[in-house]
Amino acid sequence: MERHDLLHEFPEYQEKIHQLKTDNPHFRELFDEYHELEHEIHRINTGVEIATDEYAHSLKAKLLFMKDELYSILENN
Repeated sequence: MERHDLLHEFPEYQEKIHQLKTDNPHFRELFDEYHELEHEIHRINTGVEIATDEYAHSLKAKLLFMKDELYSILENN
């Protein structure tokens, strides 16, 4: 199952992600929340955790929203 962590999603921003994680508390908080959410979705997709389709869909929608927000920060900093 493919992972969707930010370093794989945006490999061209690896240095910027690291810099923002250390310098920007808001980015760090979003990054950590995104990582936890991505990990939970991965566990559901691989059958480690059981979830309803509705719940899994809501997690994926939240993940996409957060990825857009993180990308916006990366683009504008």
